[in-house]
Amino acid sequence: MKRHKKILCMAIFLFQLLWGIYATEVQAQETPAMIDQPIIWTENREQLILEYAQTHYGLSETHIVPQAVVVHWTAGDTWESAYWTFYHEDRGDGTLNVASHFIVDRDGTIYRLTEETALNRHAIGYNWCAIGIENVGGVDGKEDLTQEQLEANVQLIRYLHQKYPTIRYVFGHYQQDIARDSGLYIEHVDGYHSIKIDPGPIFMRGLRLNLENDGLIFYPEKF
Repeated sequence: MKRHKKILCMAIFLFQLLWGIYATEVQAQETPAMIDQPIIWTENREQLILEYAQTHYGLSETHIVPQAVVVHWTAGDTWESAYWTFYHEDRGDGTLNVASHFIVDRDGTIYRLTEETALNRHAIGYNWCAIGIENVGGVDGKEDLTQEQLEANVQLIRYLHQKYPTIRYVFGHYQQDIARDSGLYIEHVDGYHSIKIDPGPIFMRGLRLNLENDGLIFYPEKF
């Protein structure tokens, strides 16, 4: 009896060991390659974030519990131009500068600009709960994002969803109005709104087709 118990304990130990190795390998395989390229983050930025969050959401927070991913394009042709747009802390008028968590270059290279749970200003009404991904392209409103960008976005969103199970929604910046159906939209400043077209329905359709079995909620693409 003792021998059987010893064998059972050994079997359980080996199973746990092998499972741990397997889980680590799976996690490593599912984490996309990315380059950390941080923008300025100081106490001043945190203060500006607090002021923004209080004004627009009635919240006192500098970090978020991610519940959505908002996909954008930069309307520029280099990742550097977007990076330097986001780099500084304020917009020159004493208010929080725009920024996104990630930039994806034309060749699919992913740059991470801030902590994934930082509150960044990238989508009106959703910054308090959304991670932003900027894709280089969309100059003059042309839907020209690449296959490499699509594949990188699929990997990145899948990674974020696995890491933060609280994420349920993925939508394009142009879908900000229909996304109010999620119940996530908050905006306390009357008239604070913008019309967006990025990243276009073709790109969002590609994301939905690749991620529709991942338990994420998408919205219809309007062509």
